[in-house]
Amino acid sequence: MGNCQATEVATVVIQHAGGRIERLYCPTSVSEVMKENPGHHVALVTFCFSKCEDQEAAAAVRLTRIKLLKPKDTLLLGHVYRLVSSQEVAKALRARKYEKMIKKEQQEIRQKQFNPRTRTDHGEEMRDKVAMQEKDGQRSTHPTSTTTRARQWRPSLQSISEIVS
Repeated sequence: MGNCQATEVATVVIQHAGGRIERLYCPTSVSEVMKENPGHHVALVTFCFSKCEDQEAAAAVRLTRIKLLKPKDTLLLGHVYRLVSSQEVAKALRARKYEKMIKKEQQEIRQKQFNPRTRTDHGEEMRDKVAMQEKDGQRSTHPTSTTTRARQWRPSLQSISEIVS
């Protein structure tokens, strides 16, 4: 008596796109769930609480985050998973890539504002760098080129004549 809640914790909960909830009572691989639901990916649902920046609002905002799982991963008991369609995954990946690109461009703009350098200064700096390398006798402009790497030792093997009897 009173142990009915214990079985609820010991389940794998899978939320389908249509709102249907599926419960599994043993650990299952992600690939099995993906085979049963073609065109969908499995994502782990996590809940985060973030505090508002506003000092007056003391309540925290609940954020739902999902993490895509690999087919070789295992669905663990007590966790909540969601089926996400392949189109949604592709859309989210494109959005993330776009956000990273915008962020990188903004960083470059900020760097240019803090470090204003004209093209002539940059060209003179490159000429000075090339002159220094020629002076030092370096052949390459990149420090990671094959000329600066240590080569692996290989023994020189001489052929041994076989005695025929």
